[in-house]
Amino acid sequence: MENFIKVSVDFSTTPGARYRSDGKFSGEEFYQTKLKKAFEKALQAKQLLTIDLDGTYGYATSFLSEAFYSLAVDFGSAIVRNNISFISNDEPYLIDEIIEYINDAESKA
Repeated sequence: MENFIKVSVDFSTTPGARYRSDGKFSGEEFYQTKLKKAFEKALQAKQLLTIDLDGTYGYATSFLSEAFYSLAVDFGSAIVRNNISFISNDEPYLIDEIIEYINDAESKA
């Protein structure tokens, strides 16, 4: 799959907190080094970006909030919702949580 990020392989099995200043593997770092570039590439190719959340030791809500809220702020909530998909067999509720962060960016725009 061309437009695909498996967080546990492409980033870390131990995602951290919100900001780089909070420590390694932050949501901010994930957004800046992986997610934003992959999303731009998927948009240019007119394809979905699929994010596989499985295989990590869990996620801090601040990690998810920072990464996906930032994505929605930069590209627009509707564009993000229409051009991204998720795999989360380990913790299916994470998908709804992420969609809330994406939607929150729209309500604060």
